[in-house]
Amino acid sequence: HKINQSMSRKGNCYDNSIMESFFARLKNELYYGYEKSYSSFDEFSKDIDEYIYYFNNERIQSKTKWMPPTKYRQASYCK
Repeated sequence: HKINQSMSRKGNCYDNSIMESFFARLKNELYYGYEKSYSSFDEFSKDIDEYIYYFNNERIQSKTKWMPPTKYRQASYCK
């Protein structure tokens, strides 16, 4: 898949903080408390895909002026 690991200096986590925050939200909102309800990896994978779509296109956030991230980016480009 040609994925490269982030190789920042030891102890420098700032380049990874955005993804760490996203994965923490994903686990809190999708996984914790529902671990045993998934009967297969395919079912879990499908739910992750649906969550990513929801996070980007429907989930509102205060830091994006109460808009989903995709709409916030579109509004920023129009200025």
